[in-house]
Amino acid sequence: MKAIAEQIESILGSDRAIAWEDLRDPVRDRWLGSPPVCIVYPKTADEVGEVVKAANRNRWKLLACGAGSKIHWGGIPEGVQVVVSTARLNRLIERAVGDLTVTVEAGMRYADLQNNLASVGQFLALDPVYRQLATLGGIVATGDTGSWRQRYGGVRDQLLGISFVRYDGELAKAGGRVVKNVAGYDLMKLLSGSYGTLGIICQVTFRVYPKSLGSGSVVLTGDAEAIATATQTLRNSALTPTVHDLLSPQLVSGLEMGEGMGLLVRFQSLSDSVEEQSARVLEVGEKLGLNGSAYPESQEADLWRRLREIMAQSDTEGAIACKIGVRPTEAVATLAKVDQILGGSAVGQIHASSGLGSLGFDAENAVEKISQMRQLCQNNGGYLTVRSAPIHIKQQLDIWGYTGNALDIMQKIKQQFDPENIFSPQGFVGGI
Repeated sequence: MKAIAEQIESILGSDRAIAWEDLRDPVRDRWLGSPPVCIVYPKTADEVGEVVKAANRNRWKLLACGAGSKIHWGGIPEGVQVVVSTARLNRLIERAVGDLTVTVEAGMRYADLQNNLASVGQFLALDPVYRQLATLGGIVATGDTGSWRQRYGGVRDQLLGISFVRYDGELAKAGGRVVKNVAGYDLMKLLSGSYGTLGIICQVTFRVYPKSLGSGSVVLTGDAEAIATATQTLRNSALTPTVHDLLSPQLVSGLEMGEGMGLLVRFQSLSDSVEEQSARVLEVGEKLGLNGSAYPESQEADLWRRLREIMAQSDTEGAIACKIGVRPTEAVATLAKVDQILGGSAVGQIHASSGLGSLGFDAENAVEKISQMRQLCQNNGGYLTVRSAPIHIKQQLDIWGYTGNALDIMQKIKQQFDPENIFSPQGFVGGI
């Protein structure tokens, strides 16, 4: 421990290498597994490279994080000695307003970037968990997109360029700073959602969008069959929602929107267009016997705040949070069985067009619940991954539940990018 501390301090100085037992930060409370020796805070990509070079020489295991808001996601890290935080790599590198792109260091917080972009009438179309704490590097590493996937796609679709430190401490780059640049496209996709197992992300470039002049949300609630019909009607219509989400009955109840399943639709465009499209959704719901509520821009902020708060409660200590995917046509049927399998307090949200979503429930009989819910998702053409859970539950099951045929390829990629296995050991699928 002393040897590690001395080498890190020779690179960064004693003020940016903190012994784990001396750390006073929520990141320590979220940590799973045996504690590391220290957490370090480099300020530049070159310093990250020097830390990684030292780790490579000494065969230390590293785990990268930003603010540490999602450090408890993924597998239980094994034998990690040093946590590398990019929280102080937080500069805005370039804001190309005319090109609709922005380049930032990985440690910049999502909320800070959105505030900066708002000053020029633009925004980053990602809607991650922990909006106030999450860093851009952490969002990329975990592939954390959110409800805006409906209109703008996932993290991979918005990432234009990336730089990261390799296992040998050298800085590698892919992509660029213009929307049409496709160089390194596959490499950026590879790093998105890799949970830090292939390198430490230091800088990212995103495409951004102009802020809409108007916004409004509509919620339909009622019978699951009618919600399924409304969902299909909207999917086949000419309407252009930025959000099209299905809500489980318990989530609808928690939002005090009534009973039954919910369909949440959001429009962001010219004010007249928002009003007209919202009215058409309400008409669809009325014809199907569904209850409808419209939330104009002045009211919808509170709706979205409450929705995020309820879903985030399942990502706290003692609860279970899962990411799921099913065929979009099976999304309503899947949510309809959430209460039956996971219990009456479970909440669920699925993006109607992609079939991707989140579940949250209590930890009682969690292993059995996860097994049953995973089987249901797989029967419906999808999967279930446990994002966060108490450590004793993660130790009892395969949190990823991967059943595809690409594990051999993934292991070869890991070997190519990290031959000494120093990055986030056991953090990904198949113990990668």
